[in-house]
Amino acid sequence: MVTPFDVAGALDIEKAVQLATHLVDEQGNDGLVISGTTGESPTTSDAEKADVLAAVVEAVGDRAHVLAGVGTFDTVHTVHLAQQAAKAGASGLLVVTHYYSRPPQAGVLAHFRAVADAAELPILVYDIPHRTGTAVEPETLIALARHEQIVGVKDAKGDVVSSSRVIAESGLAYYAGDDAMTLPLLAVGGVGVVGTSTHFTGRGTKALIEAYVRGDVAEALRRHRELLPIYTGIFRTQGTILVKAGLRLRGLDVGPVRLPLVEATEHELSHLREDLSAAGLPRDYSAR
Repeated sequence: MVTPFDVAGALDIEKAVQLATHLVDEQGNDGLVISGTTGESPTTSDAEKADVLAAVVEAVGDRAHVLAGVGTFDTVHTVHLAQQAAKAGASGLLVVTHYYSRPPQAGVLAHFRAVADAAELPILVYDIPHRTGTAVEPETLIALARHEQIVGVKDAKGDVVSSSRVIAESGLAYYAGDDAMTLPLLAVGGVGVVGTSTHFTGRGTKALIEAYVRGDVAEALRRHRELLPIYTGIFRTQGTILVKAGLRLRGLDVGPVRLPLVEATEHELSHLREDLSAAGLPRDYSAR
């Protein structure tokens, strides 16, 4: 979930509650990730993370899983955020691979185990090497799966063969970390998606997953093709930028982005309108 800000750039709790309620009750999302990359976690303070998490848990925690993004490149800080999230009532944690420092796999393993040892909540490992600079290798993921608190992966590695091996050998629950990879990952044992375009495509994506699970592969493929324009189009520039722009276009203004992100250009907005239309999505929420 994106993090709403007011016109001055301050956290907007009221709008966060409104958005969370919409995503669960209208878009049909089974869960929300608060303060992930899409939630602009690099530019929100620890206090802001705690405040928005607590508000969303109170608003929708009785009918959706609410996960907290707590990953940083500092193991001690990540542990602190994990404990803070537990106190705020999170259902689980999304922990991204520690970025920039690029440790060896022994460090990756030790980092996640340290967080899992200190956490009271189940953990999804967020494997996204094109952002962090470090992949979580299959052997490391299989080893991490032996920790009872590490239960799944948000997979943005883009290597379905590698993912299928880990799923088979570890039992980890695999969620696509790239919207367009939802169906391919389901085909090798994945269970869902932690999405970006699902701010708009929640119901359609859920229908895709449900069709595949009940064995209607043709319907799942039809849904995939229908939604592919927005699955891919939302990343024409940085995803948060276009999610916030798209929500505004569709009548739900969640405020600006924080630097170093910038607002969508007119060219990007034009493409976004086309992507939403191509995916069969109404122009605004009142048009449902």
